[in-house]
Amino acid sequence: MAFTAQTPQRPLPGAYIQTPALNRFQSGQIPPPNFRPNSAPSIQQHGAQAQAQTRMLVPGSQQVTGIGGTPVDRLKPIYRAAKTINETLAQETKYPELDSYIGQGISSDYDISNQSAWAPFQKIKVYDIPDTIFEQYNRAQVSTMMGLFADFNHAWVSIDNALYLWDYTHPNPDLIGFEEQPNTITAVRLVVPRAGVFIPQIIRLLVVATTTEIHLVGLSAEPASNGGHSVSLFSTRLSISIKGIDVNVIEGSAASGRIFFSGRGSDDVHEVTYQQEERWFQNKCSRINHTSRGISAFKPSNPFGPRKEAEYLTQMAVDDTRNLIYTLSSRSTIRTFHMKANGGLDLVISKPLDQTLNNIGHMTSQSDLISNMTIVSINPISSQEASKLHLMATTSTGCRVFMSATASHGWSITDSSNAPSSMQVQHVKFPPAETVPQHGSPRTETQISNQSVQTSSKALFPTRTAVRYPPGYFFCFVSNDLRGGTDSLFISGPDSGRIARPHESSQLSKYAELGLWLNLGSRAEDIGLASAPFFAAPSPTGFGNELAVQYDKVASEIAILTNTGVHTLRRRRLVDMFATAIRLDGGDDGPDWVAKRFVRHYGRGETASTALAVACGQGLDVTSDSRITKITDPDILEYARKAFVQFGGKPQFNENSVVDNSLPEIDLVRPSPRHEGLSLYVARLVRSIWKALIAQETVSATGGLAVLPAVSLVKLREIQQDLSRVKEFLDNNRTFIDALAGPQALESTNSKQEEVILQAEHRALHSMQVLINDMIEGIAFVLVLFDERIEELIVSLTDETRAQLRQLTYEGLFSTGNGKDLAKELVKAIVNRNIANGSNVETVAEALRRRCGSFCSADDVIVFKAQEQVKKAAEAGSHTEFGRNLLNESLRLFKQVASNLSMEQLQWAVQRFQLMQFFAGAIQLALDVARESDRGNRALSWIQDGRPEPDPRMAIFQSRKRCYDLIHQVILSLDDAPNQASDAQTSLFERRRSEAYNVVDTSMDEVFQTDLYDWYLAQGLTERLLGIQSPYVVTYLRRKASDDIASANLLWRYFSQAEQYRDAAEVQLALAKSEFVLPLNRRIEYLSLAKANANTYTPGSARPARQALLREISDLLEVANIQDDVLQRLKMDDRLTPERQVDVVNELNGQIQTLNHLFNVYAEGASYFDICLLIYQAADHRNPTDIRATWQNLFERIHENASAHGEPLPYEAIIECLRSLAPRLTLAEFIFPVNDLLPMLKRYAFEYQQGIGPETWVVDVMVEIGVPFETLYTVLESMLYGEEAPFHGPRRRHVANDLLHLIQLWYRATARGNGTELGGRDSAAAVEVTMDFMQHNNSISSDRVEEFRVLMGKIRAVMR
Repeated sequence: MAFTAQTPQRPLPGAYIQTPALNRFQSGQIPPPNFRPNSAPSIQQHGAQAQAQTRMLVPGSQQVTGIGGTPVDRLKPIYRAAKTINETLAQETKYPELDSYIGQGISSDYDISNQSAWAPFQKIKVYDIPDTIFEQYNRAQVSTMMGLFADFNHAWVSIDNALYLWDYTHPNPDLIGFEEQPNTITAVRLVVPRAGVFIPQIIRLLVVATTTEIHLVGLSAEPASNGGHSVSLFSTRLSISIKGIDVNVIEGSAASGRIFFSGRGSDDVHEVTYQQEERWFQNKCSRINHTSRGISAFKPSNPFGPRKEAEYLTQMAVDDTRNLIYTLSSRSTIRTFHMKANGGLDLVISKPLDQTLNNIGHMTSQSDLISNMTIVSINPISSQEASKLHLMATTSTGCRVFMSATASHGWSITDSSNAPSSMQVQHVKFPPAETVPQHGSPRTETQISNQSVQTSSKALFPTRTAVRYPPGYFFCFVSNDLRGGTDSLFISGPDSGRIARPHESSQLSKYAELGLWLNLGSRAEDIGLASAPFFAAPSPTGFGNELAVQYDKVASEIAILTNTGVHTLRRRRLVDMFATAIRLDGGDDGPDWVAKRFVRHYGRGETASTALAVACGQGLDVTSDSRITKITDPDILEYARKAFVQFGGKPQFNENSVVDNSLPEIDLVRPSPRHEGLSLYVARLVRSIWKALIAQETVSATGGLAVLPAVSLVKLREIQQDLSRVKEFLDNNRTFIDALAGPQALESTNSKQEEVILQAEHRALHSMQVLINDMIEGIAFVLVLFDERIEELIVSLTDETRAQLRQLTYEGLFSTGNGKDLAKELVKAIVNRNIANGSNVETVAEALRRRCGSFCSADDVIVFKAQEQVKKAAEAGSHTEFGRNLLNESLRLFKQVASNLSMEQLQWAVQRFQLMQFFAGAIQLALDVARESDRGNRALSWIQDGRPEPDPRMAIFQSRKRCYDLIHQVILSLDDAPNQASDAQTSLFERRRSEAYNVVDTSMDEVFQTDLYDWYLAQGLTERLLGIQSPYVVTYLRRKASDDIASANLLWRYFSQAEQYRDAAEVQLALAKSEFVLPLNRRIEYLSLAKANANTYTPGSARPARQALLREISDLLEVANIQDDVLQRLKMDDRLTPERQVDVVNELNGQIQTLNHLFNVYAEGASYFDICLLIYQAADHRNPTDIRATWQNLFERIHENASAHGEPLPYEAIIECLRSLAPRLTLAEFIFPVNDLLPMLKRYAFEYQQGIGPETWVVDVMVEIGVPFETLYTVLESMLYGEEAPFHGPRRRHVANDLLHLIQLWYRATARGNGTELGGRDSAAAVEVTMDFMQHNNSISSDRVEEFRVLMGKIRAVMR
């Protein structure tokens, strides 16, 4: 968002409205802090964020995870440590950007100590100027100049028209001269050429300005054996005329290759253009004046005033990140030019000295350092280093003025194509105090202007020139006398640790600097950066974090050329300060003071990290012979070890984080600063490789594949060595650190909380130990990988694996399972390649295991041996005895490592075994791998629980199923007998098939058997399943029968084939009663089958149990038949509406209903009286009144229906009803009461059917359905004697006729058999009496008298 300044109606005291301030508040919110999270950004935020900051104090500490997060304690140690490294590296990138601690205002904070250990830089060596240079210098006639090309370790001197270069680091250097022109040299500059103009060897252009011409000389630099560079000059034949311009300033753009210059006669900016070839209107080399018109427009015209000295440029500086050029004139005017993409150069800002003074005047009261100053140098600040600050100007009084530039719409941050339009002063850093107080103590350091800003110190007056290098190294050259014969050098550098960690958590970071005074003893001629430009990150946030890269990058080195020699200085890292301070502050309490100072300034975490680094040999110092060596003094290393142990702090239980009891207490513990220090140190060691790719594919010079390491192998070895020292340090000091001391450390705890705290600390430190070990071996693996012909390995990989390798980072290799798996694939490729080349597998694998054991473990060696045995078996022939022995040996080896065998390795082995017809071995290996992958048999419990989803056990089952799928493939191959094979081959194949099926059938793996049976059913191999004699089949089918009717059918079929009829009946009964969607007829069928099976004898089955089962089946079958009757009757009942009929059919044509339901809902309501009778019988309902009424209603309903339809005749319908009901009612006396039915039917026949049909049809139908003669005789006899209505008087003959007809039938039936007529003399006597009664009472019809007489004679014959 653009900053918009609003002009108030009246000027506010002390305010400068046009000065843009840091836009700290946008959208009404306070931005998050850019510094370490153990400091709050403001007082207002401190209270609100105190709890969060407590958790974030230690990077990578175990934090309470919020919604959607994964608690850290659920992670494996390697992943937990990797998470810590990622959090630490992320925290390192949040180092405050320059704008955050160089805000609007003034300051004068310096820390200048009288102890050299705390100095920001240390002198390395002074290189003398060669005598040959002095010899040439003494011959000078007009002028001489000197300068440095520090990035190539070369210095130069111009003597009149000659230019000489020499390697100032060489004890006896050769001079490289440029003497091809006759004019006096006025300026020299080394610039970067535009790409594509010169040959690749020319990496720099030497721009030599003389009184008449500018010459472009090519320069190449090759690394030399002594660590320096071998420089050569090339003639480019490019030059331009500059007559009339006394060139004194030359500058170049490294990004575009453009070259600018200016002279002492004016403030014009010229450009040298150059190209490969001449064009129509442009020479190969020419000159452009960009400002002759533009500058004149800004100059006031006053022809009558005094004549002033011409203004000219004293310095130019280029900022390629913003495409800007800054110029400083002799009148301290700063101008800003914008380099346009089309080659133009536009003046966008001109800031005279009075405007600069006016800006500063609004920040501070009157100061001689401001009112009497001039600007002596300018230094750009790139957009990588700061978002808002653009430029630092140094005054003659030693003040540093930081300026920002803005465009019309806001801050110019990253858009280099957008030119700024105004420039304002943001901050002024005043010089340090003129004297450093001495308090007698050798350890006293001076904190200057800590409470109030000192604006009057003239310690840096007069400043002759000054230079700033990122991330804030300041070199100020102060003349010691008016003649400028010698210079004193004031150096300051940012105190990164204090900037990252302010003293007050409620304050923003201050611009803390460490200062140093050096007396050069001569005049400085030039200064240059001898090392690569510093940057810790490519963006402002994190750019200046020197702590993060102190072990990863070479410390910055500065070269200063004086008239006596070249002074080299080295940036002193924090680890170097700690080590040197320990050495210099000797004594009983000296080292402790050093550690306490570090804790006070930088915190315990940083102190622990630094102490660990010193103890591991990271400290460097300059020896007396000017060599930079590691500090190996045992006393220093021992104290650093003690400092890490003693000042490492303690873990803390964060009670403020307790929200509920859902999290374990161990997750509420914040690890100690010692753990933070270890994490910081390890993260800084591996920061350059953590996110880097391992390998990158390119095209070789011959057009083939070339695979190169993304990180140099030298760098990898250095990191590996540093990590190995950390590992050794932790191993050696395990007993001194409670969290690593082992279980005995728990003895010192006094409470449960202390025990939990110790466990949390152990978990954190142990995780880091595991990661450190894995990183050491991971780097060793990468080194092994590039020792091989990696191109051949890459080509042998699958496309998927190759694509994964292209994306594999060191982080992935160190800390992820996919990275480890990919590494093992590469190890396998290495072993296979060496085996193919004739190497022994044990030798190769053992060598790999020694160098990177976690990537080639003992199990991996066994796998390689087993694979070798398989290959040898293939060579020997799988049908030979030797080949079979090799296969058996390979199976034995594979089974040893079954728990660690990957799916790819298993697939490989099974496929090879299958091809060599080692079917039993393939199946057995797959079974072993599946079992080892689930030692707790959780997959079986998941199956037994009904296979719920989602469930974590499902993934375990799927893992085992992949093994079983391989067995399925083997079984399929077993079923494919070899075609056109000989009898011997067929017999051999059958034997091996038998062996394989024996392994399958005898397997005790219930999960496998379950999966196998599933597969059989899916393949339609039902009969094979029924033929298996295994208890798992029953278990499997029983488990599935409750959900799958097909499985239930298979189950009772399996029991039937096994002659377990009672079990089959139980399954069929369960099917009939089940909730499966089954029609009623199927249920009746199941009950019928069940009844038949229950009636069949089953060995071992108890008779009472079988009888109980049979009774249950019979009862249910009876109910089912009744329900079927109701169903069929309702289907034809036209009284139901179609909709109701559908509902009724759906209900009845399914599960078997209860008798109550059938009776109350359907039978009684629908007047199905015959079915009601069946229900009475099934329910054993013996109420005679109900039964009699139902029979009566039944006969009436039949009569009505028959009469309504006309046929059959009513009596015929009743006869048919009796015929159908009698068998089902079994003529039971309570449900088929003949005493009631016979009179009832006789009355019906007399009243409704008289004269219709046979007179004796009632007796005939009763005899036909099986009613005993004796029963019928007794009922008719009682009717005859009782004269019941309507059979009294003359109507009695109807009963007598039926009785006569019954006696005739009875006699015939008994006379045909071997028995006695009428059942014996007693019965015959009774019959005779009754017949006498009928004769005396004239109950016999006249037409039947003869029949009566004949029958009477037969009966009397029986009596004789």
